Amino acid sequence: MGRFPTFGKFLFFWERRNRFQNGENKPLIPKGDVATNAEGTSSASYLGTHDSSGSQTSSTLSSHEDSTRASSRNVFTSRALSPSSWSDYIFKYLLVMSNLLFTVLGLVTLVVGLWGLINKESFAQEKISGIGTDPMLLFTFLGLVLALLSLTGCVGALRENMCLLRTFSATVLLLVATQVLAAVVLYSLQGQIVEYLRSGMLAAMVRYQDDLDLRFITDEIQTGLQCCGADTYRDWEINVYFNCSAPGVQACGVPPSCCIDPLENGTVWNTQCGVGAQQLDEFSAQSVIFLGGCLGSISRWIEQHSGVIVTVVIILLGVQILTLFITAHLLQKIRWSRAQHDAYLQSLQ
Repeated sequence: MGRFPTFGKFLFFWERRNRFQNGENKPLIPKGDVATNAEGTSSASYLGTHDSSGSQTSSTLSSHEDSTRASSRNVFTSRALSPSSWSDYIFKYLLVMSNLLFTVLGLVTLVVGLWGLINKESFAQEKISGIGTDPMLLFTFLGLVLALLSLTGCVGALRENMCLLRTFSATVLLLVATQVLAAVVLYSLQGQIVEYLRSGMLAAMVRYQDDLDLRFITDEIQTGLQCCGADTYRDWEINVYFNCSAPGVQACGVPPSCCIDPLENGTVWNTQCGVGAQQLDEFSAQSVIFLGGCLGSISRWIEQHSGVIVTVVIILLGVQILTLFITAHLLQKIRWSRAQHDAYLQSLQ
């Protein structure tokens, strides 16, 4: 009786050989749904088993079919969940690497902002009231937003997490809409923007000695644009130290960044070059300091570099819109892969 199982296997493989030669062999993973008969078994039948060895042969064939289905399921899953072309890989890891880069940039900006706030003791009780106008607070906020947003996109793309990718794309879309709206508002309110700039610069001049960041920004603007004050060099009278009624040596003076040649012998910064400049008439003062205000210099600089500014704005918006398209493509790919996987698992049940 021990020979009959071997004889049954021989007939099974002989029948498969005949079917292959007659062109009737079928793939291991059928393209359509697996057809079943009324008893719930596969439509494929096997011949030539002895009555006494039928149970053993059936169990052997059943284990072989289960292992075939398991291996086929693994192959399908790996193919369905992986990108179908190199472009999908490129899009995915381009999104990962770009967001990783912006995450690092955001963290650096956040650390610089926090360092500036802590170093200047901006959270002290006597300085907490002016923290709203502190430039370091803007650095901190922008760094935090950039780091969180970029980290969301990086992890979402790497893990193919649809929730994170949807949050990332919705936030980027909101930022794009906000930037476009801000550009339209700035263009339509050019006259009022000049007044806002004047108010901001005058406020910075008032706190020139009290805030190191505002002093640095003011000095860079005046040195770079070769200007002094908001509209004229006499605007510095608004500062308590440069006011002509002040008791100190800086009375009726201007900061050294207003001087035409603030360096002595080309190396040392002369902090006294602007002393008493407000008492001079324009003809005498023009050989010592810059007479023109910075608002006019800023307007002329914007007009001269308008083409570069527009190009940079278009490139930034283009990068963000391209990021939206890549994220949408990745989301579509993930949905398609999961749908294919679910359909295949249902066909095996």
